[in-house]
Parts: sequence; C-alpha cells; structure tokens
Amino acid sequence: MDKTENIAILERDTKKNTSTDSKPKGAFEARYLAFLDTVTDLRPKLHRYCSRMTGSIFDGEDVVQDALLEAYRKLDQFDDSRPLSPWLFRIAHNRCIDLLRHRGAGWAAAAKVGASEATMPSEPASLGVGKAVEHLVLTLPPKERACVLLKDVFDYTLEEIAELVESTVGGVKAALSRGRSKLAASPALLKPSRTADPELTRVLHLYVERFNNRDWNGLRELISADARLNVTDRMPTITAFAGKLADSPYFSNYERWSTPWRMAVGEVDGEPVMIILQRSADTWTPYSAVRLHLDGNRIDRIVDYAHCPWVLGPATSTVLSTSQAAV
Repeated sequence: MDKTENIAILERDTKKNTSTDSKPKGAFEARYLAFLDTVTDLRPKLHRYCSRMTGSIFDGEDVVQDALLEAYRKLDQFDDSRPLSPWLFRIAHNRCIDLLRHRGAGWAAAAKVGASEATMPSEPASLGVGKAVEHLVLTLPPKERACVLLKDVFDYTLEEIAELVESTVGGVKAALSRGRSKLAASPALLKPSRTADPELTRVLHLYVERFNNRDWNGLRELISADARLNVTDRMPTITAFAGKLADSPYFSNYERWSTPWRMAVGEVDGEPVMIILQRSADTWTPYSAVRLHLDGNRIDRIVDYAHCPWVLGPATSTVLSTSQAAV
C-alpha cells in the first residue's frame, strides 16, 4: 500500500471517528487528545532518533510521518493503562528498522554477533553524549546503533531499551558493549562524501530562479507530467498533500503565503536540496527544505517540508550555495 492510499484511508477513518465539527467524540476523544498532546511533546525527540537511525534528517521525518500515521490508525487498539510515549517510540523504531532492512544496512554483521548477547554481566561504560556520538553510530549495525542512541543520547533505562528493541537486558548490555567498543576505536568522524550530480545541480538552480520569480509555467517545464508531490504536515492526522502534483494547489498556495519567503539552493548534511528562507529582521534565515528527485532531466518527485520547520534542527550543517548565501 503506497502513501497516497494510506492518506485516503486516514481521511476516511478521521471522518468516521469525528463529528461535523471535526472533533473526535466519545471514548475515542480522550485517547485522541492524549495522542495529540503526546505527539506535540515527543515529536522532536522522535525525529532526532529516526534521523540518527536512518542517517538523514529527511528520511527521519518521513519515517516519523509514517509511524504517526500507523499509530493513529491503531489508536482504537491501544491499551489506555499504558503510557503512549514508549508505544509511539517503538512504532517509529520498527519503521526505522524496516527502512534499514530494505537498504540492507548491517544485517549480516548483526546476525554474526547475535549468539554472544548473554555474555555481558554488567553495563559497559558510556561514551558520553553529543552530536559526534550521534553521527558516529551510523557506522554500527542497527541494533547496536539503536541501543547506543537510546542509552547514551536519550537516557533510556536498560529495561526500556530491551522492550523497545524486543530484546533482553543482557542482549542490550551486549549490544552496548560492542557498539561502544567500536565507537571508542573509531577514527574522527568524517563528513560523508556525495558524488555531485551536475544535472540535479542545474535543475535546482533553474527551479529556484523560476520559483523566486513566481514563474509557475516555467517551473512546470522542469517537471514531468506525472510527477508526485508530498507536502508533509505537523499533525499526524493531517497531510497537506500526497499525490500527483498536477492535482494539487501547490504553487498557488506558495503564492498566497503571507510570510515573506524565498528559495535558495543549498546542502543539508551534504545533500543538495532547496532551502526555504524566511525574512527575519533584516536577513533571510533557513526555515525548512524541499527535496527534488529527477528521472533523467525532469523532476518526477517533490517532497516539501515547509510545514515541518523542525526538520533542520538536528542537521550538522545547512549551507547555502555561494551564489545565494547573501540573498
């Protein structure tokens, strides 16, 4: 089932569980409101965790979106006697693992060490916290990565981690020991190198130039007829848009945006993207970002994070291209 089908189901279920004033009623209402309150507080932490697990702040946000959608769909099955936060974190964690499994990241290595999980009698020493550790964990297999993040960055207990990663306390201790030992022996963190795509760079600059000039027809010349658009939203029960760009009010919505804005070509953690800038006092500051994907020399997918300004928060670097750094 693709994201568009999921959105259609979500809209149907939302209508089914709400009245004409769009507010959930009855037993579902209290659970729904508690869900929204928890998501508001937990979302930055979820995004940070998923970003470190996947290695991308954008993939991390996509995972969080999917996880919250899944949680909302299962809300009527939730046991109200249990706290919501661990349940939401576990869904997000499982989504990260699904993505990593799809990539094939570290699964063979993880399998080789599985037999030694019961050999650690005590909790190994922590390496401390900080962004360096958060990024170094990308060199670890998924289970070790999750355990180090949850213990050393998010300060979960061994018991909480064991439940979340579906292991035992002994298994978590073993994964922590392996992960911390590998990190302690790791060289200084190097920025990941990316192979520059000249065509993507060319299209990004054309797109930004035409977007800032509000040349919507010129923009459409860069985009394939069946291009897909996903505009993410801050609320798990609302998706701004997910479907064919041709069926969306995407450009007209930007034209009506009351806050002064413009686009710039840039990089976020080394990934070429369009950075949304907003006017603040006498300067333009990065607000959020837009990802483009090309099929040949035409854009076939746009993912817009304008409604999720927190997405840039965990980034190590957000850099505007030299030609636009002084806009």
